[in-house]
Amino acid sequence: MKTSENKLPLILIVGPTAVGKTELAIQLAERLNGEIVSADSRLFYRGMDIGTAKPTRAEQARVPHHLIDIADPDEILSLAVFQQKAREAIEAIHTRNKIPLLVGGTGQYVRAVTEGWSPPEVKPDERLRDELGRRKEERGIYWLHAKLEALDPAAAHKIDARNFRRTIRALEVILTTGRKFSEQRGQSESPYHLITIGLTRPRAELYERVDQRIEAMFANGFLDEVQGLLARGYSPSLPTMSAIGYRECIRVVNGELNEEQAKAEIRRATRIFVRRQANWFKESDPNIKWFNVEEGIVREIEAYIRKSLRVKNHPSVG
Repeated sequence: MKTSENKLPLILIVGPTAVGKTELAIQLAERLNGEIVSADSRLFYRGMDIGTAKPTRAEQARVPHHLIDIADPDEILSLAVFQQKAREAIEAIHTRNKIPLLVGGTGQYVRAVTEGWSPPEVKPDERLRDELGRRKEERGIYWLHAKLEALDPAAAHKIDARNFRRTIRALEVILTTGRKFSEQRGQSESPYHLITIGLTRPRAELYERVDQRIEAMFANGFLDEVQGLLARGYSPSLPTMSAIGYRECIRVVNGELNEEQAKAEIRRATRIFVRRQANWFKESDPNIKWFNVEEGIVREIEAYIRKSLRVKNHPSVG
């Protein structure tokens, strides 16, 4: 194992949805001779571009990006597979004497890479999953989440009630092993020399940016994107298609909501998601250096990175 003296650096950029991670990470990568590894689980899937605020082709052309568009919407990328792919990408970036920047707001994916998480080694139990799926259909996804909360409040606190796939997985692990899901993530010392940058904005400003992003998504053809995915045969019941925005657009396509109602639902769900993201990356965490996103902040962050944890000694950074 590498000691703290010889671990290779990894810059981690975290923060809530719409805070400005994409543009700031690209600017930092340009300044630091870096490459970006996405830890946003929504960006893995091809054809899901507008509703995920995926970096545009022009943005991706500015610096190399990794783990974007690596699966089709019906190929579910597990946490273990992501962890392997992310670490391979980071290793390759180091081999090129460049700086890796891990960027995203999906807490469990970030922790899997930076803290050595290993998912519980419990094989899928299809009979149990089918039974839990039937319970979901009979009693609703909130019943499933309430069941999880009764068995493992810590796990329930970190899993969105609408994410029935993760809820079912947590229940599967608990019922199979008899132990809490939240206590079964193996964890080891980070293999990297972490420099963790947290991005923040005043909550009212952040919500305004969320609202503007939602309006832009619809103006740029979000409904057409969803209709195209459905026309290509991707089922509305896929976990990827139940992501915030996609599930509401499917309801518009099905005549259950109009466009303005869908926008309102997306705004509400995104606000809940922002609050959940804050549970993963807390402003009180001493391992995270927080910066309020404002004019000129990229220079300040760059200076902090070059100074702290001896990143300036990495062969790619002068």
